[in-house]
Amino acid sequence: MSAMTAVAVEPFELKWNGDGFEAGILALGKDLKRVPLDEVLDKANRVSKRKGAAGTGAFGSMKPKPVDWYCFDADDNATREWYPQGLTCASDAGTGGNVFVVSWYHDPSSGAERGIRLSFLDAASLRYRHVLLVTARADGNIAPINIHAGGVAWYDGLLYVADTSRGLRVFDIRHIYEIDGDDKNTIGKKSGVHNAFGYRYVMPQTGAWVSTGTATFSFAAIDRSTEPDSLISGEYVDTPGKFGRVARWPLTSDGSLRAGAGGTASALDAYRLPETKIQGALTYNGTWYLSQAGGSTKNGTLVVVGDTIKKRPYPVGPEDLTCVRDKKTLWSVTEFAGRRVVYGVPL
Repeated sequence: MSAMTAVAVEPFELKWNGDGFEAGILALGKDLKRVPLDEVLDKANRVSKRKGAAGTGAFGSMKPKPVDWYCFDADDNATREWYPQGLTCASDAGTGGNVFVVSWYHDPSSGAERGIRLSFLDAASLRYRHVLLVTARADGNIAPINIHAGGVAWYDGLLYVADTSRGLRVFDIRHIYEIDGDDKNTIGKKSGVHNAFGYRYVMPQTGAWVSTGTATFSFAAIDRSTEPDSLISGEYVDTPGKFGRVARWPLTSDGSLRAGAGGTASALDAYRLPETKIQGALTYNGTWYLSQAGGSTKNGTLVVVGDTIKKRPYPVGPEDLTCVRDKKTLWSVTEFAGRRVVYGVPL
């Protein structure tokens, strides 16, 4: 018997909303150059360091240390304006290659709201680039998206970003646009020129799966060991004695959630988590891996759930989970300033 307790799937119902997105994307396409992800990676302007010393601060008392890791540059490691949360990779997408994608949210206490962004890291070249996620309007204007972005999952050409109380926002990897302005302080279209806080590339939202139940959406992942492949989401709960839930939705071949009449997607299954403070969840060949927070200075825990529960050492501030299947490694990202790293451990 699994240590994960099955619960009702009804709270995890999602309804497709594609209204109002197409017109904005068409407007952007008229004004701006659409670029492939390969071009974004080829023009990546930041350099990570593999197994760099700067990342070891996140490991704390963890023994053994991760088998591999990538450090952000000094500015991204130190900033208190942006906080990394979600993680996915090309292995989730099924596209091949060695690319990681990190979601970040902006802390508005540091200034005007700048929304959320994704970092695309090419682990082969060790270079990465931030892309700002935006909403696009029919008049060609763009605006930041003010959510926590606690998780991100990449399947085929689609990226799912967790929107805590609303469900999942959808972005299309085939819709990245090059900005023609360079003002670092403004966003939007003015006098025919677009600015995006100095970001060179933006990715507009293309749709949303809106929650019609009581579930919250704190993290996201892809399970390629189910038939069909599935998307995982789950709830972060830090109230003593209360536990979050996780659910899985079947995916179609084009990357969308499998929906019935009226565009409603029902979860395949749902479970109560056996621990509190879970920041990420992933299943691989029937085993659940759960990332548990320990605080800003205390090591977290990797909770491995099969027939029994096993706990393994984990870094300080572990977040969302992904895996590189051909290397049988489980990956996460840490969030706290001065302790930020993308790292992998054996499954």
